[in-house]
Amino acid sequence: MEISHPRASFSSSRGDSTEFDTDLTLSDRIKAFKSSNFDPEGYVTNKCHAMSEKEIRHLCSYLVDLKKASAEEMRKSVYANYSAFIRTSREISDLEGQLLSLRNFLSTQSTLIHGLAEGIRLESLSSGSEGSRQEDVFDFEDREPSKTEKWLAQFLENLEVLLAERRVKEALDALDEGERMAKDPNNRKTLTSSALLSLKTTITEQRQKLADQLAEAACQPSTRSVELRSAVQALKQLGDGPRAHNLLLKSHHQKLQYNMQGLRPSGASDGTAYTATFSQLVFSTIAQAASDSLTVLGDEPAYASELVTWAVKQTEDFSLLVKRHVLASSAAAGGLRVVAECVQICLGHCYLLESRGLALSPVLLRLFRPCIEQALSANLKRIEQSTAAFAAADEWSLAYPPVGARPLGSASFGSVIASQPKLSSSAHRFNSMAQELCEDVGSLESLQFADNALEGLVQAFNSYVNMLINALPGSMETENLEVTGIRIVRMAESESQQIALLANALLIADELLPRAATKLQPFNQTSRIDEPPRRPSDRQNRAPEQRELKKRLQRFVDQLRDSFCRQHALELIFTDDGGVRLGAHMYISMDGNADEPEWFPSPIYQELFAKLTRIASIASDMFVGRERFATMLLMRLTETVILWLSDDQSFWEEIEAGPTPLGPLGLQQFYLDMEFVILFASQGRYLSRNLHQVIKNIIGRAIESVAATGIDPYGSLPEDDWFAEVAQIAIKMLTGKANFYNVDHEVVSPTASVSAKSTLSHGSN
Repeated sequence: MEISHPRASFSSSRGDSTEFDTDLTLSDRIKAFKSSNFDPEGYVTNKCHAMSEKEIRHLCSYLVDLKKASAEEMRKSVYANYSAFIRTSREISDLEGQLLSLRNFLSTQSTLIHGLAEGIRLESLSSGSEGSRQEDVFDFEDREPSKTEKWLAQFLENLEVLLAERRVKEALDALDEGERMAKDPNNRKTLTSSALLSLKTTITEQRQKLADQLAEAACQPSTRSVELRSAVQALKQLGDGPRAHNLLLKSHHQKLQYNMQGLRPSGASDGTAYTATFSQLVFSTIAQAASDSLTVLGDEPAYASELVTWAVKQTEDFSLLVKRHVLASSAAAGGLRVVAECVQICLGHCYLLESRGLALSPVLLRLFRPCIEQALSANLKRIEQSTAAFAAADEWSLAYPPVGARPLGSASFGSVIASQPKLSSSAHRFNSMAQELCEDVGSLESLQFADNALEGLVQAFNSYVNMLINALPGSMETENLEVTGIRIVRMAESESQQIALLANALLIADELLPRAATKLQPFNQTSRIDEPPRRPSDRQNRAPEQRELKKRLQRFVDQLRDSFCRQHALELIFTDDGGVRLGAHMYISMDGNADEPEWFPSPIYQELFAKLTRIASIASDMFVGRERFATMLLMRLTETVILWLSDDQSFWEEIEAGPTPLGPLGLQQFYLDMEFVILFASQGRYLSRNLHQVIKNIIGRAIESVAATGIDPYGSLPEDDWFAEVAQIAIKMLTGKANFYNVDHEVVSPTASVSAKSTLSHGSN
């Protein structure tokens, strides 16, 4: 692991920065620390006496980071070589057992050799006469047994009885007493070599017999915990600790297998109860085994390593059974809630073992992760499919959630009802399923699935927005569906229904989905299910991620908005049979008439104003509290129409090149139409700078086209006030606030127009 060195921050204040120079090798940098006379305090004092407080703090921070990095590297090294460490520890334990057996064997051989040597020595010291030997034999047979010989006979008899009656503690004491007697030098003088050899052989045999009895008792499922610990403790006293520990773990495993008999889930709904029972059984057994191992055998590394290996194996077997009986079927069906609850239960029991030094949660996470990934993927797919099914029958009318739906908050009943959003049925379905998914994944933040879940929901929302785009009558996607004869969404025919599509997407993107994402806990941070709730400051730290999420979602909403505006702009510009309503002929043809026209905005711009007025009225009801989006919608729709006019090359070719170029009357009508758009957009507060500039540019282009014909365009145009007054009268008439009979006819009359033009021409002369 590479650690950045803060060389630049404090090297200038010291004459020597060798230890922190990244150009040197690691061996050179740590050379000062290898000496047996290394003085840490003197070293720090020598290096830091000329450093400022800021540099010292920087150095301390660097050392703390280095300590963390070292600890992390050590942890990775231990995990990487843990299996080899366990295997080596087991081999060492086996070797210790073999050495113990070899020591017992050598002791027996030594005793036998000493006995043979003493027998030979006694025979050589005896008298050579046969009469003497016979006399000694008779003396020996007539001699009374010594005290030691009587003890030996009684000892052997009592030991047989104790072993037969399985009185373990007394048998252990007797064996210890026998060993002490066999090692006592005084007893060697009072016992013959054959008797001493018999004593040692008997002790060895009876030890083995007692060990076999203890092992048999420990393996019985009916053996209670107290009896098991006593048997293991006795085996350890017999000098066979590795076997004792193996029997301890084997006994707990057998009890676990016995208690698991008949433990099967009765159905899919019983999976959580089965997991809870099974998990408690397995991890309580592991906890009991750890407690017994520590109590009886102590915390020797070999036993601790073997316990960890055994616990990992039990956890793996448990995880595989839970996956087979519960998680696999639930994950395939998209039952993320069942999977999450089961994993949460298992992790809850698993975390309780950490106080005993057993961190088994990585084993569970490694084995359960594929199931959770599968459940998450299936759940996201189910959200898309269910939402699509609702969209196929959606009436595209906004309403509160159906009765019985889960509220989105934990506030009082009245405030909850007031905070419920008005959406169409498919949007309600998407929102409820997204909220549930985030709750399920949020309970498993230690698995670090927040990013995956959030990305999946973003893509699901993108699919839903595409469905909403397909619901627009004029979308290219919808046209393709109509060719195939299959519609996957119901068409939104009325303007109210089409604006409801926008309301669905906007509310989900701006409020509901970000609210659901907060249940996933802080983004890109890990925590555990047993940690306390997050503080408000932690939630505030999520603001940048929340803003970035909203930006991504808003881009999808903008796609729907642009499709909506494009559709309505095309309805205005083109006729049903494909003809163009907004063409150059509507302006060019005006100069060929003998009569001067009655000045009023062109029909297409009247329809544009009427459409925008209707949309503004509908949007004011649907976008309560989100008026800015309604304004942007109107602005975007107006811009779409005007930008199309600005970019239509055929329109400008006819205006500029003919065959009949634009004349003064056509220019005046064009000028009036553009001023009319500026006026009603300004009054509606959706006149953007871009829109205003584009209109000014195309007015200027029209004026230049007239000037190119040799006509003075400004001499034929009324004053600007005239356009404003005519446009204002048109707005009043179109909104019903005035009619043709109660307005000032002179403002819009041909005479007034000519008068205005004459005044303008006179002023120019």
